[in-house]
Amino acid sequence: MPAVHTLLLEEALQDSPQTRSLLSVFEEDAGTLTDYTNQLLQSMQRVYGAQSEMGLATEQLSRQLLEYEKQLNTLHSELATQMADRMIFPMIQFREKDLTEISTLREIFGIASDEHEAAMVKYSRLPKKKENEKVKAELVGEVAYSRRKQHQASMQYYCALNALQYRKRVAMLEPMLGYTQAQINFYKKGIDLVSKKMDSFLGSVSSMTQNIEAQLDSEAEAMRMTQRELLSMEDTVYMPDRDSAPVNRTLIQKAGYLNIRNKTGLVTTAWDRLYFFTQGGNLMCQPRGAVAGGMVLDLDNSSVMAVECEDRRYCFQITSPNGKTSMILQAESKREYEEWICTLNNISRQIYLTDNPEAVAIRLNQTAIQAVTPITSFEKRGEGSPNPDRAKPGGMQSSSGASQKTSSAPEPEDLIVPGTPIQFDIMLPASEFQDQNRAGGRRTNPFGETDDDCSPESDNSLLQQVFAVRFLGSMAVRSGQTQEVIYEAMRQVLAARAIHNIFRTTESHLMVTSSCLRLIDPQTQVTRIGFQLQEVTQFVAHQENGRLMGFVVEGRDWSEDDEEGEPSFSAFVFESNTEGEKICYTISLGKDIMEAKKDPEALVQLLKNMPLTNEGKFLLLDSETGNTANGGAPDEEESEA
Repeated sequence: MPAVHTLLLEEALQDSPQTRSLLSVFEEDAGTLTDYTNQLLQSMQRVYGAQSEMGLATEQLSRQLLEYEKQLNTLHSELATQMADRMIFPMIQFREKDLTEISTLREIFGIASDEHEAAMVKYSRLPKKKENEKVKAELVGEVAYSRRKQHQASMQYYCALNALQYRKRVAMLEPMLGYTQAQINFYKKGIDLVSKKMDSFLGSVSSMTQNIEAQLDSEAEAMRMTQRELLSMEDTVYMPDRDSAPVNRTLIQKAGYLNIRNKTGLVTTAWDRLYFFTQGGNLMCQPRGAVAGGMVLDLDNSSVMAVECEDRRYCFQITSPNGKTSMILQAESKREYEEWICTLNNISRQIYLTDNPEAVAIRLNQTAIQAVTPITSFEKRGEGSPNPDRAKPGGMQSSSGASQKTSSAPEPEDLIVPGTPIQFDIMLPASEFQDQNRAGGRRTNPFGETDDDCSPESDNSLLQQVFAVRFLGSMAVRSGQTQEVIYEAMRQVLAARAIHNIFRTTESHLMVTSSCLRLIDPQTQVTRIGFQLQEVTQFVAHQENGRLMGFVVEGRDWSEDDEEGEPSFSAFVFESNTEGEKICYTISLGKDIMEAKKDPEALVQLLKNMPLTNEGKFLLLDSETGNTANGGAPDEEESEA
């Protein structure tokens, strides 16, 4: 006996496009069965009508044949009655009971689905900044009520469709079996014409019908038990953002409903709730009613970050490697929000191409946690903090030892001490803000560097170029004489941000002059931090992600015994709106100008080779900071690294 395909009641609450697609197959089968039943019933009614006419004709004939009047009239009357009872009535009952019930449950399921969609739209618009607990509680209750109603309607509808798969096999056999039995009874006098083989066949058909009905009863009882178990769940199952399960950060596949922001005009946007899933290295989307999903974005080497968007919660942005394609999505809950970001980041690293992607994802997650110990605010190194120079006997290594060290590839421990704290933001104290707004004020930065030549009033150098950047992090390093230390700092900073879900950054303006580097707040024009250009020992852009760049600054660790102080190095990592090579080129040019000032002839030759602005400054690039350079409010952005 062939297997009967049924809908899984456990998938009723998820209501995924795959379940909807399978449901459409069952609905199409029910519609086809309804049309076939109506046509078959019409044919049976014609047979019954013909038999009734046959009975009337036989009655008229029996009047002429008086000796056969009672026998023939009774025989045809019984045949017509048996056709009505065994052929017409079961088909009418199947149409009016089963098929009509399917149609009614389908309408109820559609109404419940529309109410749930409307409730989810209201909930998705719940504001984050001005949150009203009463309104939130009402919306959560409305979502839970509509979701429970949809769940109950879908399970009743699924149960009816599953039962129809069994019932239709009997409904088609029972009328034909009744018609055959009526004909056999009609021809009972010619029993010799009916062989024992026919009796055995009819007996096997009857036995099969009974077995199918028994399977239907057992399946119906099992579905009722499953329905009771699923409906006995707590109300938190139906409430959004109430999932107590821990976040799984090692997923390489993810599927679920997300809200996607679409532009409907120059300044207007609309949010659509669609079903997204990952397939290999692609992000797929399947609208409701679609048979299959389509590719939305190639996730290889893409960047995923959390964003603040239109006062909506749980929003994140996916950006292609070239930065030309991006989309903003909204998750239903905080757990879904974090799992989507982690999953897409895992896929972006192409973990799915390995032999055991789950194990690789777990190992990378654990390794990143052990490799870095980030902090969200800057802390001075205490007694327990590593000092790379004091940790070795004799302080600094000799220049010959340093050259020998660079002959082979340095290990990460040789570049940065394990466990070094990471600063993810540059906080400007209120006292510094007031000092910089006073005439003739002098600032000090939180790292202890002085910047006599980096004050806002001293920007009269030949070179002055501004770049829009986002500060990703900084940390103490062992050396400032190799670019490998910058690459390792980039790796540890990005790994720490990914592991600890620190995606938000603030845009700043990096001003490069021939004397110093300054990081400026674009809204208040306050210098957050500044460095003398001669203190910058190394600077380089990332080899693969051209928008990442970093530099190493040399400082001094002062002590009572050592008046000159021991050198210390700090690496700073930034993400720019343009290529990091342009920033590195500008820093290199600033150093060239600083050296050329010592030789007037070299300075004149340099001025001849470079174009100048009307103010006599070097003309390098068009301003990329736009109106924000004049005090416009910057938006908090997310790192695309």
